[in-house]
Amino acid sequence: MLLSASISSCGGASARRFAASALSIATALSILAGCASEPTNLPLGTSRAEALQRLCQPTAAYSLPGGGERLQYSRAPAGFEVNDVDLDASGRVVSIRQVLQDRAFDSDIRPGVWREADVLRTYGRPFEITRVSSFDGVVWSWHYKSMNTRRLLYIYLDPQGVVARYHTGDDLEFERLPS
Repeated sequence: MLLSASISSCGGASARRFAASALSIATALSILAGCASEPTNLPLGTSRAEALQRLCQPTAAYSLPGGGERLQYSRAPAGFEVNDVDLDASGRVVSIRQVLQDRAFDSDIRPGVWREADVLRTYGRPFEITRVSSFDGVVWSWHYKSMNTRRLLYIYLDPQGVVARYHTGDDLEFERLPS
């Protein structure tokens, strides 16, 4: 109402263009704000449709054993979190977990058992895939934070795509930049 009153009092095409631009920006911001919800604030029991409405499209989706589904919301490559929203076979949220955490790596990662698909289903795409001379395979890396300190998770995948080992280390990316 206020916007349309301003347009009519100003008159002219430039005022209408300004109002149309302002309305487009406001609409875009409201759409983005509707999708900018934090996955960990989603109540358990929420339907898949409502979860998608609140969180928008996930960065990835994976089938889970028993007919469930994982909606994955990753802030990678620049961010430090991956949130896994698990749905049961009826499409209801049963768990939400931020998986890039020191305390979870030992219980989650299963060297010799996990394959590439297990890593992707849990952590999503890495920010970097490299090779090192001391290992015959690839090393996948994710940024994360531990007590507000930048860290890296490294998972070593052998040529058959099986997790051989993993470790964490300090993320020294900003320390390497010239001051």
